[in-house]
Amino acid sequence: MDIAELYFLSLKKQLLYYKTIGEKAMQQLEPEQLFMATNDDSNSIAAIVKHLSGNMTSRWTDFLTTDGEKEWRNRDAEFENDLITSEDLFVIWNKGWDCFFDAIESLKPEDLSKIIYIRNEGQTALDAINRQLAHYPYHIGQIVFYAKQLKNSSWDSLSIPKNKSNNYNSEKFAQDKSFKHFTDDELERLK
Repeated sequence: MDIAELYFLSLKKQLLYYKTIGEKAMQQLEPEQLFMATNDDSNSIAAIVKHLSGNMTSRWTDFLTTDGEKEWRNRDAEFENDLITSEDLFVIWNKGWDCFFDAIESLKPEDLSKIIYIRNEGQTALDAINRQLAHYPYHIGQIVFYAKQLKNSSWDSLSIPKNKSNNYNSEKFAQDKSFKHFTDDELERLK
């Protein structure tokens, strides 16, 4: 496998991991908790989901050929709490992720060096992808943090549970060395 193929594989695995983390966090909540905001300056989880989906559909629709900030995108509306049900929320969530993964699947190694535009600012496709690789986990972290606060004491940990690092490390070091992506075990554990 060449470096570009390794990069695409790693990218897809990492973003699938973060998508799964976000879903597992949201699934722990009561439906009404997805729409709660702590104050007027805070976003609900639903608003964060709308923003992620809006960003994804804008950035990844015609990724190589049109500006990543589409004329039809209404970014400000993404932060309005107008979703009604958790089913609506997950439809929007999956719409964004489907757009992202479809676009990534269509890319070829030589596409990474092509110049694409976001708000009229040119950058390589590689830089634009890395920009989103930082952006999406940032918001997934907000979802997880907020969900954990809302859930309180009955939270099912999505990573190494508090005060369990030694157990986790002991299990890992008891295994033979292997070469694999870190998400392989993590995605299996989250099932």
